[in-house]
Amino acid sequence: MGDHVHVGEMVPNFELEIFDPRKGDFGKISLESLKQAKKWTVLVFYPADYTFVCPTELADVAEQYKDLAAAGAEVIAVSTDTKFVHLAWHREEKLLKGLTYPMGADPTGKVSRLFGVYDEGTGLALRGTFVISPEGKLVVSEVNFYNVGRSAAELLRKVKANVYCAAHPEEACPANWSQGGKTLKPGAGLVGRVAEAMGR
Repeated sequence: MGDHVHVGEMVPNFELEIFDPRKGDFGKISLESLKQAKKWTVLVFYPADYTFVCPTELADVAEQYKDLAAAGAEVIAVSTDTKFVHLAWHREEKLLKGLTYPMGADPTGKVSRLFGVYDEGTGLALRGTFVISPEGKLVVSEVNFYNVGRSAAELLRKVKANVYCAAHPEEACPANWSQGGKTLKPGAGLVGRVAEAMGR
């Protein structure tokens, strides 16, 4: 899958043609435009329209979209289908009726390659989830194989944790952290004392 952007690196600008279910129309979206709007960018790559696990994932993200947007994020679902196929699938698949975020079209695989999820053997994208900060840094990178769906609740948790850490750079979020939970302040005094800091 070649060289691609890695966690901690700045993501170069990219642009995608989209089908926007909110408008029922086509458009374009770019990383630069989302950065200018101070948005956290969430990319949800999936293999293909008219498949099986994919609509369950997109519907799951739709259920969390209001909270993702409230956290300052914009979601783009991306596959190597065209925007026209996105439109047709959205019209037919009942699970997609609740979608209120754009569906990005990457028929050449350019953006999928940028994130290392393009499968050259099939021409499809693996199940990749990526979160990009408003400054353009890649802070979350996860890739699953075709047969296992993802959890949008966990995606929301990670977005909120990254938003928190961006606002509190001296702190870190432990495993399973949720909003309002205890955080850690890395330093010499914490070495070997994490249990105490967590109240255990």
